Amino acid sequence: MIEVNPQGEVWVFAEQEGGKLSDVPLELLGKGRSLAEKLSVPLAAVLAGKDVRPLADTLIAHGADKVYLVEDDRLEHYQARSYSRVLCNLIEQYKPQIVMYGATPLGRDLAPTVASAMKCGLTADCTDLQIGDHVEPITKHLYKNLLFQIRPAFGGNIIATIVNYDRWPQMATVREGVMPMPAPDENRTGEIIECKADLDGLVLPLKILETHRRERKVNLKAARIIVAGGAGVGSKENFKLIWDLAECLGAAVGGSRAAVDLGYVDADHQVGQTGTTVRPALYIACGISGAVQHRAGMAESAKIIAINIDRDAPIFSIAHYGIVGDLNDVIPKMIKAIRTRAGVKK
Repeated sequence: MIEVNPQGEVWVFAEQEGGKLSDVPLELLGKGRSLAEKLSVPLAAVLAGKDVRPLADTLIAHGADKVYLVEDDRLEHYQARSYSRVLCNLIEQYKPQIVMYGATPLGRDLAPTVASAMKCGLTADCTDLQIGDHVEPITKHLYKNLLFQIRPAFGGNIIATIVNYDRWPQMATVREGVMPMPAPDENRTGEIIECKADLDGLVLPLKILETHRRERKVNLKAARIIVAGGAGVGSKENFKLIWDLAECLGAAVGGSRAAVDLGYVDADHQVGQTGTTVRPALYIACGISGAVQHRAGMAESAKIIAINIDRDAPIFSIAHYGIVGDLNDVIPKMIKAIRTRAGVKK
């Protein structure tokens, strides 16, 4: 049996827009730190844009040993053609073994473009990443310390583990919020490596005249308490019960994909595999059946209370406290009890 042991750094693409880092590269640095330590290699971030050097210190504070900095006026706005050339040039020069991207709209555009150019594998929408060994069944080669790329498959009904043992770098996009963000350590030191963009002769297909950004209506990831409603709420008008309970608790309002699809609540409030992944101190699921796609986005909440008329609803399998009953009866009683205890009359 032949052993194949990879070498090379672990990289995180540091997504930024308008000179502001998104949360996902900082979350990925936390996971990247554990992967790099397991492999005994440096952890690096790739930072590209215009006048983005100040962001390098933030990346180092969150765990990066190195920051590959590429600054160019032509990188002020994201375009797949320019950013993919930067990434491909850096990969060819420094040969990392792992490259991670956020599964954001930008990351979902950039990562497959780079994978196609580099002729390497890519696993999308991972929920976990681990290091392990793999024996190739035909050649019987033992590949040590591969990246195990773990993601839901077949509509979330199974969890697939994917390996890429022969075409590198091993690349994956990771859903926002599934990795805990490490606390920054302002005393950390790291190396900033300035690299050329090498965009001469590149014709960009678009000219961006102006940009408009809309902030999300709710920051579910930062909420300590979330009250979420599902299809079982019954109607958009009835969803007011969810808002009323959330107001009493000082909580954020969430919703299942079914509730969003039915128009009960805006998509910014969606929790689950195709929404936001959350870890609040308290998650109250009202009229949510608990399909695996929803549970994937909230199962790591510290405490889960489920309210559902169906005692066999899957949500009860992960709830710490379950209430079998009609939410139209249960929620008003909860609101009354909370207000009475707080000395509020209404």
